[in-house]
Amino acid sequence: MKTDERHRTIAEILRRQPEVSVEDLMQACAASGATIRRDLEVLAGHGVLRRVHGGARSLIGHGQNPGYGQRELEDRDAKKRIAAAVAGLLAEGEHVWLDSGSTATEVARAAAGRELTLMPMSLQALNAAAGGDTAAGSRPALLLPGGSVLPGELCFRGPLAESNIRSLRFDTAVVTPCAVDFQDGLLAHDLDDAAVKKAGLESAARVVVAASAAKWQANARVLVAGLDRVDVIVTDRQFNAQDNAELEKYSVEVVSV
Repeated sequence: MKTDERHRTIAEILRRQPEVSVEDLMQACAASGATIRRDLEVLAGHGVLRRVHGGARSLIGHGQNPGYGQRELEDRDAKKRIAAAVAGLLAEGEHVWLDSGSTATEVARAAAGRELTLMPMSLQALNAAAGGDTAAGSRPALLLPGGSVLPGELCFRGPLAESNIRSLRFDTAVVTPCAVDFQDGLLAHDLDDAAVKKAGLESAARVVVAASAAKWQANARVLVAGLDRVDVIVTDRQFNAQDNAELEKYSVEVVSV
């Protein structure tokens, strides 16, 4: 099993149970104890887990936000497909507000060679947008929202960020919710994140939601906006007839990847 595969396996195990031993991970990953211990040190450094004697402990509680390091390991292929589809929806010259999170970083990376004006809400997305292949000569014009930077997440938060977002008008807001629910709509894990997301979508003419299938099964507790505020959802979730009927009530366009 390759390193990335082991890391994803370890992260997935710790999403299902609060603690795991090195011995159990050796069996699950078909790897030596020394290899697993190195993996745990790397993942602990990325905020995915906490090292304990003989193994590792999950940092995730029910309804809490998994750390950026853990989310970055999850659903990578789906996030890349979603990001490419979102970037394809953006017209040259658009002013775009881009949410924070691992999916948003992939969107920034996919849009790095585009002629856009982009306000990314995290330092990861900022770096991805600024560091892309610009051989064709195109590069997004980047706006910074200001505010405070949340440790670990490296996203912009607070009243200054919200005020600066609301002082502008965007063609498109790309929102990456922590969870999506047919009844409640878009949700976040905390009030500060929800406030920033609301400011972004309320300042845009069009709202594009980027949400992997896992976001439709996730737990989050703070309401951001109902599905009636959404224009397009880009997702790898497979919807049944009942789901499609629900989305049609809100006139939401679905782009499946």
